[in-house]
Amino acid sequence: MNHAKLKLAFAGTPELARIVLKSLIDTNQHNIGIVFTKPDRPAGRGHKIKQSEVKICAIENNIQTFQPENSRDLESYYLENYDLLLVVAYGLLLTPKALAKPKFGCINIHTSLLPHWRGAAPIQRAIEAGDKKTGITITQMDKNLDTGPILKQIVCPISNQDTSGSLHARLADISAANIHDALEKIASRKINAIKQDDSKATYAKKISKQDAKLDWNRPAKELERKIRAYNPSPIAHTTLKGITMRVWEAKIKPATNKFKPGTILSEKSTLDVVTSQDLLSITKLQLPGKKIILAKDFLNGHADFISNKLDK
Repeated sequence: MNHAKLKLAFAGTPELARIVLKSLIDTNQHNIGIVFTKPDRPAGRGHKIKQSEVKICAIENNIQTFQPENSRDLESYYLENYDLLLVVAYGLLLTPKALAKPKFGCINIHTSLLPHWRGAAPIQRAIEAGDKKTGITITQMDKNLDTGPILKQIVCPISNQDTSGSLHARLADISAANIHDALEKIASRKINAIKQDDSKATYAKKISKQDAKLDWNRPAKELERKIRAYNPSPIAHTTLKGITMRVWEAKIKPATNKFKPGTILSEKSTLDVVTSQDLLSITKLQLPGKKIILAKDFLNGHADFISNKLDK
């Protein structure tokens, strides 16, 4: 069977987008003529200038790459010469003018089951909310964020061990595996778009530093989900007895005690903290500027950390 080859433009920035781009390059079913990605930015402790994952991949594969500062600049890149612009976690909201230029418009891969979790942090918010499933949605883009008609949806279960990192990796693989079929249908004009039900929309707002602070007046099950949702970024944090720490891993321990939330209870290998319901048992943590360690190693080095006088 002779497949129609699309002339594609691609816009994306992080690892998720790189995995999709690499899959398109490897299968070579369509021609990727141009790649857009966010400008290089200082990153990490040394504030070294970092190129995006997508830029590195595009350069390795000799695809011309541009890094417009804003979405208005994108309008000047002859998008009308392309059949389609595929957008994956790009980080800029496209202007209506840019959206209208390619022959088949622009399509987007979003990591949630739209209209649920539109917006910036759908993976983290799904885990934090205790959702049992998420997935990817491929949409025809319109001028608003994540509101366009649905071309394809694939469901992915969320386990109660998932972190944002593990879920992101699965959704990236699902995205890479399913984009080919969607492009094939667009090329052969066999795609059927379904309008989103806006009344069912929920929003995954960007995560702030304040969001990542653990509030001991919340139940342990909520805090445990938050810790998984914010791993590997931005990482949940707390200050206990004047020591600031990032919390990488914790478990829930049933408790019937009536101690004040935030009270630390004695345990040899875990750091158990009283919450409004049950205990949050911290198993892996990180002190500022140090490596991630097991809670038991922290406790070995901080013998005075557990007090015997508990706050009732």
